[in-house]
Amino acid sequence: MDDVDTRGAAPPHHFLSSFWGAAGGDATALEQVRFTGAGDLPSVFGVTDFAAASMAAAGLAVAELTRSLTRTPSGPARVQVDRRQASFWFGLSVRPQAWELPPIWDAVAGDYRARDGWIRLHTNAPHHRAAALDVLQVEPSRAAVAHAVQGWAAQDLEAAVVARGGCAGAMQSWRQWQQHPQGRAVLQEPLLHWQATGAAARGDWPFDPQRPLAGIRVLDMTRVLAGPVATRFLANLGADVLRIDPPDWDEAVLEPEITIGKRCARLDLRAPAGRQQCEDLLQGADMLVHGYRSDALDRMGLGAEARQRLRPGLIDVSLDAYGFTGPWKARRGFDSIVQMSMGFAEQGQRSAGADRPVPLPVQALDHATGYLMACAAVRALQRRAADGVGSIVRASLARTGAVLMAAGVGDVDTTSALAPETTGDWADTIEHTPWGPARRLRWPIKIAGVRPGWSRPPVPLGSDTAQWSA
Repeated sequence: MDDVDTRGAAPPHHFLSSFWGAAGGDATALEQVRFTGAGDLPSVFGVTDFAAASMAAAGLAVAELTRSLTRTPSGPARVQVDRRQASFWFGLSVRPQAWELPPIWDAVAGDYRARDGWIRLHTNAPHHRAAALDVLQVEPSRAAVAHAVQGWAAQDLEAAVVARGGCAGAMQSWRQWQQHPQGRAVLQEPLLHWQATGAAARGDWPFDPQRPLAGIRVLDMTRVLAGPVATRFLANLGADVLRIDPPDWDEAVLEPEITIGKRCARLDLRAPAGRQQCEDLLQGADMLVHGYRSDALDRMGLGAEARQRLRPGLIDVSLDAYGFTGPWKARRGFDSIVQMSMGFAEQGQRSAGADRPVPLPVQALDHATGYLMACAAVRALQRRAADGVGSIVRASLARTGAVLMAAGVGDVDTTSALAPETTGDWADTIEHTPWGPARRLRWPIKIAGVRPGWSRPPVPLGSDTAQWSA
């Protein structure tokens, strides 16, 4: 098996070619994309170009949709992406004014040294935190957790936490990941898995080239973080996005970040009434975007075949952490955990000569997968408009991450490292939110003839009723 290529990270068009090809795009359309902006995020991996390319793929899908429906000829630079701004959007896009966001990480979450290596515990969700503490038999303090972890082999602790319903990832190298049964499985999967479905019950909508997704209903059943990024992009182009969460789910730190442009409601899918409401919503949806583990909706009677029966021709886009085949296909996972599993943190540590894991500077697998999902959703919409059929599309964090890993690593150029955001990186207008006034980063994507913008401010989860707008 190969180690990470050290000849230098790939440019943005390399990544864009991979993303666009996975979405079934014609390579000639790549000539419409132009990248601007200088500097790079501090990483041995090409994170800035990876970020810019994933956003460009989503933008190019919108440009091609409008071109096909308006019969406008393609042209150069129909899509422009600012690399600098794209990098910042892979972090947090909101800057509170005179108020503060909650901490991003739970007090216990983080990297710990085990007996034979490193492991990351993801404990932001209460039940994941409880699982880790239950396995370790300690109180919720970092010192107690660190002491207990030292007595475990990393792989054994990972397995114990996962078996208890928690989320953890032992650090591995890229070589080890390629030899791992799950690594072998997911690396054989396509970057996007496509499946055509039957004829759509409704194929057209009142198309507005300036707001190309206006009139499209998107049922958003995603949580941290790739799925919400995808549906935030769709809302920015006018889609009616309704997000559904369980009654007990909380995402306080991310609510201002990922609920903008959406309505947010709660349903208990384990209860017959909640499941019936979900079925009613599916019947009125054009798209479903979900991040449930591969077997979860099946157990509720809402598997892929059932969803297509409820809404023939539904555009059904989903993601999984570790892929849809292999022994981990139903395993819980988050960006930071997948980075540990597949070699990013190990390579970062080795390249830096550090004494602990060095992950990517942003949650790049989440964000890039989100924009890849948005690209796929728009491409599926174009297919539905042309052929009258729906699509089922699947993506995974680990498969997206392999695109970045395979591109190789280079040196960190401190002379061109992106500086902290300046005043000019933020929109001129103040955004009024339920938590207080805020500034949001300028949007990095320009699409000829398209007017992006969210029609709703961000809201707390569960703020709305589970029904479509009139």
